[in-house]
Amino acid sequence: MTWDEIWPLLRTATGETLYMTGASAALAGVLGLLLGVLLVLSDRGGLLPAPALNKGLGFVVNIGRSLPYLILMVALIPFTRFVAGSSYGNTAMIVPLTVGAAPFYARLVETALREVDPGVVAAARAMGASRRELVVKVLLREARPGLVAGLTVTVIALLGYTAMAGTVGAGGLGYLAISYGYERFETKVMVATVVVLIVLVQLVQMVGDLVTRRLTHK
Repeated sequence: MTWDEIWPLLRTATGETLYMTGASAALAGVLGLLLGVLLVLSDRGGLLPAPALNKGLGFVVNIGRSLPYLILMVALIPFTRFVAGSSYGNTAMIVPLTVGAAPFYARLVETALREVDPGVVAAARAMGASRRELVVKVLLREARPGLVAGLTVTVIALLGYTAMAGTVGAGGLGYLAISYGYERFETKVMVATVVVLIVLVQLVQMVGDLVTRRLTHK
């Protein structure tokens, strides 16, 4: 294949990868944040202690984190078909990508929230802050650098997940690398997809680091 033939394929595949990564990162970010907050609030000594709920949530999150993505993707085929109407294609793959990434981010959120200085929370509580204010204006606000850093790691992981999803027909750079670079022995295609993935990871990391540093200095 010539580069004139490769560039259109590469542009399309990159767009599909960005679509799957962006949509699943947004959904996993919201779900992971909610799960992480609930894990902290419901823990012993939390603002809303509920040991049974905490153990249940922890069990569900651990299951999501323990399954390799390829196995999770196959296991979720019936659920994916129910939600998206299909188990094949870019949009359908957003479902297992989200399910795989949300528990991962939830643990990172939990870690970031636990690193907030307890003295800050105690001071806000002494000043009469409500539970909602303690969560939104204290915990989440103080944990912003850690939350952003965790989301950066999650987005990078999702880029890797999308590449694996490409092996089962999800499209994107993974599909391009397998169908052209591997099966058709097109070395230039394989090299191009690897380079694009490296560039995407570097860009995500740079943006994440920049935002994290700015939030840390505020």
